[in-house]
Amino acid sequence: MALEAKYNTKQIENKWYSYWMENKYFHSEVDERTPYTIVIPPPNVTGVLHMGHMLNNTLQDVLIRRARLQGFNACWVPGTDHASIATEAKVVAKLKADGIDKTKLSREEFLEHAWEWTHKHGGIILEQLKKLGASCDWERTKFTMDDEMSASVIKVFVDLYKKGNIYRGYRMVNWDPQAQTTLSDEEVIHEEKQGNLYYLNYKIEGSNDTLTIATTRPETILGDTAICINPNDERFVHLRGKKAIVPVCNRVIPIIEDEYVDIEFGTGCLKVTPAHDENDKALGDKHNLEIIDILNDDGTLNSFGLHYEGKDRFVVRKEIVKELEEMGVVSKIETHMHKVGTSERTGAVIEPKLSDQWFLKMKDLAQPALDAVLEKDVNLVPEKFVNTYRHWMENVRDWNISRQLWWGQQIPAYFYGDGKEDFVVAENIEEALKLAKEKTTNYQLQTTDLKQDPDALDTWFSSWLWPISVFNGILEPDNKEINYYYPTNDLVTAPEILFFWVARMIIAGYEYRNEKPFTNVYLTGIVRDKQRRKMSKSLGNSPDPIDLMDVYGADGVRVGMLLSSPAGNDLMFDEDLCKQGSGFVNKIWNAYRLIDGWEVDTEKEQSQSDIIALQWYKSKFQKTLAEIEDHYSKYRISDALMSTYKLVWDDFCSWLLEMVKPPFGEKISEKTCLEVISVLEDNLKVLHPFVPFISEEIWQHITQRDISEALIISEWPKPEAYDEKIIKDFEFASEVISGIRTIRKEKNISFKDTIELSVLNNDKASKEFDAVISKLGNVSELNYITEKLDGALTFRVKSNEYFIPIAGAINVEEEIAKLSEELKYTEGFLRSVQGKLKNERFVSGAPEQVVALEKQKEADALAKIETLKASLAGLK
Repeated sequence: MALEAKYNTKQIENKWYSYWMENKYFHSEVDERTPYTIVIPPPNVTGVLHMGHMLNNTLQDVLIRRARLQGFNACWVPGTDHASIATEAKVVAKLKADGIDKTKLSREEFLEHAWEWTHKHGGIILEQLKKLGASCDWERTKFTMDDEMSASVIKVFVDLYKKGNIYRGYRMVNWDPQAQTTLSDEEVIHEEKQGNLYYLNYKIEGSNDTLTIATTRPETILGDTAICINPNDERFVHLRGKKAIVPVCNRVIPIIEDEYVDIEFGTGCLKVTPAHDENDKALGDKHNLEIIDILNDDGTLNSFGLHYEGKDRFVVRKEIVKELEEMGVVSKIETHMHKVGTSERTGAVIEPKLSDQWFLKMKDLAQPALDAVLEKDVNLVPEKFVNTYRHWMENVRDWNISRQLWWGQQIPAYFYGDGKEDFVVAENIEEALKLAKEKTTNYQLQTTDLKQDPDALDTWFSSWLWPISVFNGILEPDNKEINYYYPTNDLVTAPEILFFWVARMIIAGYEYRNEKPFTNVYLTGIVRDKQRRKMSKSLGNSPDPIDLMDVYGADGVRVGMLLSSPAGNDLMFDEDLCKQGSGFVNKIWNAYRLIDGWEVDTEKEQSQSDIIALQWYKSKFQKTLAEIEDHYSKYRISDALMSTYKLVWDDFCSWLLEMVKPPFGEKISEKTCLEVISVLEDNLKVLHPFVPFISEEIWQHITQRDISEALIISEWPKPEAYDEKIIKDFEFASEVISGIRTIRKEKNISFKDTIELSVLNNDKASKEFDAVISKLGNVSELNYITEKLDGALTFRVKSNEYFIPIAGAINVEEEIAKLSEELKYTEGFLRSVQGKLKNERFVSGAPEQVVALEKQKEADALAKIETLKASLAGLK
């Protein structure tokens, strides 16, 4: 079947992806082979493909396709995450647009809408990954809200509670007023922002005196319950035992003393608002202060806000400052840089809030996971992240795992009385009833008397079990799949979820399997634009990955993404990279079209140039294969691609095919053709992880193959010994060929015309490639001489001198003038370099490498002058 002149990406990609799926090449079952397992970092169920996903999943596909070729039982488990906060926010917004208020719905009614949304929008991203060529085992697709997955989460919660690792506490937590839920510390991004520092005067009760406090949040004065001074601060001795009056609300509050107050910071007087600051809460507990929460869950002020009730906190900030100024309370306002906590999910400014929440004790659980990374049982790539990981794990805080949401696994705590401790934790309500009866000795209790905690668990509390739960290792800890596929091999993910997810998966692995969940963690960089900005929809600087694949093809985009993406370092994405990737794919296509178009002569003897060319390429392939293997072993995937790219583009397409290509109108020897196809097949194997579609297309076109012979399941090339000498000899020969081509171009000597070439072999260079030099240089005679040849054009390669008789092929007078001018310029350049080297101050003062560079310039100029003089002598 004749090949299309133009490579049709859409047609070929659809054809081969369907073929791979139909023949279940991606599917894995437990067998006698060694497993190679990757679990996908589950994207949000209602998300769509972005550039970060493209990079991450391309890397995973490269690793899994190579493992498949290496003979491993390759299993890449895909799936999606229910993303409590993000998905619930989308469902609430949709309901609002439809005129439905979430608060008017029961939990069951809301969940019906959430599931409807999930079924409608969920899984889009997985379909998009198929377009990229992702060879996931789609039959194993998991969703963190699947029945089995949810049951695993609930079982783990109950188990950890029984072990005393989970507790319920009234704590200061991070509150997201937009999502109206708590967040863990890791979900709060602390950003440096410019704000104002407001200096406010509080009256002292029973006098005309005032004291000044400084605050960045003037609206919180409505929740003040004390003023604190340092007992060692002599400036405020007169305030001891007195009371202050809070402006606006006129609340009388005590002035307390505590060494917590920094005498040097601000005014030395600190307002204490226990409901709205973690440190203030600690002071409040110590001094038994009243706690006044002035905020509603949505960030508006409640009844303690007086005439500001119902207004947003930031609106109140502006309005209360105006009121305070009118009252004469504001002494000054300064601009002030400070860190503001914002929600990782919604971007809303976080409010500290006192609340009853569920927490997981982390210190003891974290220790095995810390040791695993420090002792290299789990390898972080690149290693620069180890210190970051260690710092976080050594300072880990208890994890707030409850969320005020309905979408997610509902916390399995059941309340049966009025007290805060009147609850039990169980996997189901029947078990809860049994425990409640035992705890209260009230045997009249019914399931209708129990009320389950309305909160859901943090999404990460589900996904931290991912490498175990996808193989049902929580519910059935000794099943054959978990015993075979776990621990997994490689995890490819982003550094920003090193603590959200990676560290917690390692913790869960040691807690529930007494074993690491994976061996290597490949941390990708962030995809940025040419201005180094992170790609995002809000900035409008992120291309649509689907559009890119429509233009450049999946293979082209894959190459473009990987050309400059070293592990842990950011990728500066430029669409030209995809254009380059597409160009590489077309180069492979056109090279095969050339081979496919050759006519074969079964009687024709293999030429000497063909023999040596193929010997060289096989050695060059093996040397490059060793480089590629080394790059893969160190997770330098970009470097592995670049080695493959150069091998195919430069060595195979630009050199080997030129060396063996039969002259126009002639046929190629059968032996040469078969050997070229054999090395092409090896090329396709190393190319396949990077460009799976075109490699399979060419592989299947070479010859008729059955389903057991598809490239995707073929065999990775075996490493063999290679001849370093033949590689070096060719490097020399290629310079000779380039020298001939340069002279032909510069002197306008047609490439169709044969030339004679004489060699003064000062370097004793190998003659093995003489046949190749003659063929590619169109040399009719190649002679070895002992003296320089007059009347010839010359060039040098290392110490060897090459002579091409001009025999009237050029205008001698013009050539003499041109060479004389070049000689004059080079001699002038040499004088300036030698002048520098004769200057003792320069030689003794300049860096060693600078002096060495000047000496190299001198040597190069001397060699060029000698060549130019020889050329001139030959012309005169």
